[in-house]
Amino acid sequence: MPSFPREEMDEMVARWIAANTEAGRSGDWSKMSAFYTDDAVYSWNNGPHHEFVARGRGEIHDNAFGLEMAGLENWTYPYVRTLIDDKKGEFIGIWRQVAPATDPKTGEPYEIAGTGGSWFRYAGDYKWCFQRDWFDLGNAAAVFFAMLENDELTDTMKKRLEGGTDQPGWVKRTDFNWYDTIADRED
Repeated sequence: MPSFPREEMDEMVARWIAANTEAGRSGDWSKMSAFYTDDAVYSWNNGPHHEFVARGRGEIHDNAFGLEMAGLENWTYPYVRTLIDDKKGEFIGIWRQVAPATDPKTGEPYEIAGTGGSWFRYAGDYKWCFQRDWFDLGNAAAVFFAMLENDELTDTMKKRLEGGTDQPGWVKRTDFNWYDTIADRED
């Protein structure tokens, strides 16, 4: 993959993190899709049987930042570490997942424990062509169920949880191998 000037990669990451911060503040995640190429692939694992995959900016806009963020509008995803490889044109960001509601047991905002992160491939022109997220699905489920029990989930998120795996972008793992989306694997 091509290398990119370090200053350009630094600027891309700064723009991305600023937009991420603003999206969490405003609750409008839709503008994030402007950071992707027309043919980008964005995916994450949804447990042992399912993956989420969005192919192209339109699906990323509609499904990843639309349907999948419905009910999570004012959650924040602050980045705690950024790692840039300008030679490969890649960026890895480690982030937290923090709810806008307070856990009555702790007095602190609900937060999904474990490590959350994203691996990006840069395409130039301040656009990503690849993103693969990871997060602790078990801890995410525990937080959502605790919030449900305490009546802290939005109605939109309650409805999404009822929908299970029958949602746009969710595919069986046998139908999508994220590993095949990496053109220059090192194995």
